Amino acid sequence: MGSGKTSVGGALARILGVPFLDSDTEIERAANMSIAEIFERDGEEFFREKETQVITRLLETRRAILSTGGGAFLAAENRRVVGEKGVAVWLRADHDLLWTRVKHKSNRPLLRTADPRATLQALCDAREPIYALADLAVDARADYSIDDMAGQVIEALLTRPDVLETRR
Repeated sequence: MGSGKTSVGGALARILGVPFLDSDTEIERAANMSIAEIFERDGEEFFREKETQVITRLLETRRAILSTGGGAFLAAENRRVVGEKGVAVWLRADHDLLWTRVKHKSNRPLLRTADPRATLQALCDAREPIYALADLAVDARADYSIDDMAGQVIEALLTRPDVLETRR
């Protein structure tokens, strides 16, 4: 949450000339409601089930950059599907940077708590060991532009010739 998955993913797709897909956008489109509304009406467990279905479908259909919600990688099934069909990249950002990016956003259902900053910290603390299972990690910095960050991801992907080849 706040690491830049959607922004960086979109820039990366543009640079590489492949489609950009966002699992949250696809879920919202299918449900005809926002993620926050799905959480409120049906709960997180229901949302996570739909999320896995959508991620699996999107990864089976075409070569693309796929951005997933921050909780998606927590599910072993999602990690398995991503590992089989692609490469997982963790956009690693420190907690202060994440807080700066999300503190004024109202569309973060998991942060609708009495102390959203503490909630974000707890989420990060719980999730980061699982995010560390990603194939690649790219560090975000406050002074990076979106294109800078996309360039850092490309550099990381170039270490994986099975995923991205250098052009000669």
